[in-house]
Amino acid sequence: MAGVSLNKVSKSYDGMPPVVRDVTLEIANGEFCVFVGPSGCGKSTLLRMVAGLEDITSGDMAIGGQRVNDLAPSERNVSMVFQNYALYPHMDVATNIAFGLGLAGLEKTEIKSRVERIAGLLQIERLLSRLPRALSGGQRQRVAIGRALVRDPGVFLFDEPLSNLDAALRTQMRVEIARIHREYGKASTIYVTHDQVEALTLADKIVLLHSGEAVTRFGSVAQIGAPMDLYANPANLFVAGFIGSPKMNFVAGTVEAIEASGVRVKTASGRRLQAAVDGSRLTVGASVTLGSRPEHVKLLADEGENTLPCGVHWVERLGDQTFAYLDAGLSEDLLVRLGGISAVALNDAVHLHFPAEACHLFDGDGIALPRLG
Repeated sequence: MAGVSLNKVSKSYDGMPPVVRDVTLEIANGEFCVFVGPSGCGKSTLLRMVAGLEDITSGDMAIGGQRVNDLAPSERNVSMVFQNYALYPHMDVATNIAFGLGLAGLEKTEIKSRVERIAGLLQIERLLSRLPRALSGGQRQRVAIGRALVRDPGVFLFDEPLSNLDAALRTQMRVEIARIHREYGKASTIYVTHDQVEALTLADKIVLLHSGEAVTRFGSVAQIGAPMDLYANPANLFVAGFIGSPKMNFVAGTVEAIEASGVRVKTASGRRLQAAVDGSRLTVGASVTLGSRPEHVKLLADEGENTLPCGVHWVERLGDQTFAYLDAGLSEDLLVRLGGISAVALNDAVHLHFPAEACHLFDGDGIALPRLG
């Protein structure tokens, strides 16, 4: 087992602005950590730096307590599963899995024992004599995982391993990867994905990365934490907008009053919304953004406190739930998640209620204010 430690790790190419900047992170022994973020945020680059496939421009990295900045990939005790599987087409499954062990000089009996053990874990014993062309996408993915696991690595790296699979198979393989990690239980795991569903369902710890100009301004890391912590307590507007599907509703406004019970926000249309947050570092008149998740807002027939008048712009009926898209005269539709089959209909005039205790508030720099209670 081996923990991974990053201290202000950065990566730049040819004097260009950094693609990864100031990443400080601890991944504990046996922990499942997911790097997630939009395209171009540097998540695969960061993974490749852990693997030793990319040089570190600045900062320090340690695996199992040993500084690895200058170590070759083969000296880092890591195994990697690539997006394209990278199986040898002329070798059967057993030989693909065992390939690295032969190069390492292990005895044939030890190699056979390890391959059989890993094949049992992955439930592919009956496939060991097949060539890759005779396997489905999910079976090929299991073989790629087996080839990495058989080396007994201290750190196990996945680079978007499910992106080539269809939706149903991705769901199945998510469950399988979680099971394998739980049952294998030895290696720390770092998993790269752009899919927040994978991140939320697989991770013990999520590292959400910025992209573009935000990397230069804030550094690469938007927030680190447990999946539900990022969902329930986003540190900034970027996290609030990225984590959650559908994303959080946002309403821009200015601070009208700061009270013990929270902050009262005045919208551009003159409506007033209350957020139960600590506004002690705000000033009256400051620009803010109020946010609330689609499952936390409510539809009302009549106007009341903390409501916005809306027209129903679109309705999606999914059987177990209904999504209503609402036009409130803002730059984007607002969205409410309703349970079951709702009676809401296109062009209905409604009022969207924002419970103060379920509202987030972000200052002019997009930083979240602490919520009360």
